[in-house]
Amino acid sequence: MTTTAIKKQVDNYLPLLSEKQQTLILEMIKSWLNVDKDTKRITRKQYNKEINEAVSRIEKGNSVSHKDALKELSKW
Repeated sequence: MTTTAIKKQVDNYLPLLSEKQQTLILEMIKSWLNVDKDTKRITRKQYNKEINEAVSRIEKGNSVSHKDALKELSKW
């Protein structure tokens, strides 16, 4: 697929998204391009800490099922 074709598709799909979704897309693009120089990468230690905390929450049952997440997303 050519760059022109990709741009045309993005231009067609972007207006179909909500403002919140458009903002999320913009933030993703910025992160891919590392546009926000003020954003600092977390350390491996911090990353592992966050992963361990997430696993702990899941083990305690504090999570959302895939089915429920999809149901919630469909409301957007």
